[in-house]
Formats: sequence, structure tokens, C-alpha cells
Amino acid sequence: MNLKDYIRSIPDYPKKGILFRDITTLIKNEKAFSETINQIVKILKNYEFDKIAAIESRGFVFASAVSYLLKKPFILLRKKNKLPADRYSVDFELEYGTATIEMHKDSINKGDRVIIIDDLIATGGTAEAAAKIIKMANGTVALFVFVINLFDLGGCDKLLKSGYKVENLIEFPGH
Repeated sequence: MNLKDYIRSIPDYPKKGILFRDITTLIKNEKAFSETINQIVKILKNYEFDKIAAIESRGFVFASAVSYLLKKPFILLRKKNKLPADRYSVDFELEYGTATIEMHKDSINKGDRVIIIDDLIATGGTAEAAAKIIKMANGTVALFVFVINLFDLGGCDKLLKSGYKVENLIEFPGH
């Protein structure tokens, strides 16, 4: 199954010049969604890790299913002011703006090896912020997994140059 066939491309969203890669067409197809989860699980069998973290909100879709299948704790990396307890917070740049990511301080224990899952990587700003927040909690990023890599925007390359391991299922140009 070619997962690329299930990704819808929407020009000029969320602003002019952005070609948005929409995963809703993938997740609404039960076979494509199942295949995506199975591919992620297969990748993760090659890594040792303690917890799975996901970036709000589309990363939650994939990571929760993977967490359930692998019986690993699931950690939420949320947008600003969405978590009620004590939290770590990191500001970062997006391809089309700025944002903040947060995580409960009790989510990660010292030395935890964490897999970070998200639907897509573009410039890598969100992924770098996720890594920073894991490090703030004295955890280690064992691996990043992305369903889609927008290869010409350099996010995966940036993570690899910083010493992180990165896997992705499919690739598209960013524009």
C-alpha cells in the first residue's frame, strides 16, 4: 500500500505559499490508517524506549494507537495553557509563525528514553522544541518518528545534524 496515495495536498493553507499535507484522508481510511500504525510499530521494534510522546494534535492520533499496541505510557506535548498541572514550557518558531509547547513535569522520569511521534516534519522547529522539553525533564529522545517528511524544508536534516535518530514513512516536497 502506498500511503502517499492517501494524503491530500491543499495549496495556500494555512496561509498563501504553504502546501498543506492533510492526513485526514489517511486516517479516515481504515486500511491506510492501520497500515500506518503497523509501519510505525515495525520501526519501533528496533529501538529500546520507555515512553511515547506526541505533539498536539495530529501526532496524538498516531501515537495513542502505537502506545496502546506496544503497552507503553503515552505523554502529551500540548499547546500553551492546555495542561492543568505543573509543566515545562518551550517557545519555538514554526514555518508560518510562533508557538509554545508544554508537558506536565511528572510525565518523564530521569533517564527515560522517549520516542516522539508526529504526523509531519517541515522545518523542524516543533520537533526541536519537543526534544528540548524532554531534556528539561532529564529524559532522552530515543527516536523521532514522522508519518510525513517534507524533505526540502530541512527539518529531518536539522535533527540528524543535532545527533537525533529520525524515521519517517513517506516523503513529499514542502512546496
